[in-house]
Amino acid sequence: MSTPFLNADSMTGGYGAADILHACSLSVDKGEIAVIVGPNGAGKSTAMKAVFGMLDLRAGKVTLGGEDITGLSPQQRVHLGMGFVPQTHNIFTTMTVRENLEMGAFIRTDDFRETMDQVFELFPILHDKRNQAAGELSGGQRQQVAVGRALMTKPTVLMLDEPTAGVSPIVMDELFDRIIEVARTGISILMVEQNARQALEIADKGYVLVQGRNRYTDTGAALLADPDVRKSFLGG
Repeated sequence: MSTPFLNADSMTGGYGAADILHACSLSVDKGEIAVIVGPNGAGKSTAMKAVFGMLDLRAGKVTLGGEDITGLSPQQRVHLGMGFVPQTHNIFTTMTVRENLEMGAFIRTDDFRETMDQVFELFPILHDKRNQAAGELSGGQRQQVAVGRALMTKPTVLMLDEPTAGVSPIVMDELFDRIIEVARTGISILMVEQNARQALEIADKGYVLVQGRNRYTDTGAALLADPDVRKSFLGG
């Protein structure tokens, strides 16, 4: 059995002396959407940070394309093709939309205008507001800027921490539609999401974490159909 494109195996670690993750494993293949759900305090965002190199692991390893990247910094991981969109403080509010996207291309040495055109095609509202300060946009539009900026690095893996936090249901559905479009281009998506039911509906693979441990792992459809998962984590 081949190793998944992004594979985090048995991650154990936390902040200081206390471990938050306990042998937590996550993986996603090319073009897949993998969703991490679970109760508050389950370690979902911590798991994402560990995969991205923002947390030192005491045990476990992370590989990308078969290469061990456990010891690499977040900056080095970006250069290898990992894009990360944190839940908050994920845009430059005083810069225009266009300038935010240009900042996303900071590691590029080639002509990135085609990628910017692709971002504008994915998020037409950003083209309309390209010369407007990003801080003046709605919450949903800001999230589009954040995702667009991450896409400017031409990532092979896009990691999203609560991309629909604080947005309306209509905007959430639209963002999920755009995430599906991104995955169809072959980019791997690893996403933490509070809106568990809606996220699992678009997920190829789902992980339910509880207290930093894997509780359930299956396809999104199978987790939605599991009565124990539905009762404990999806409101019945």
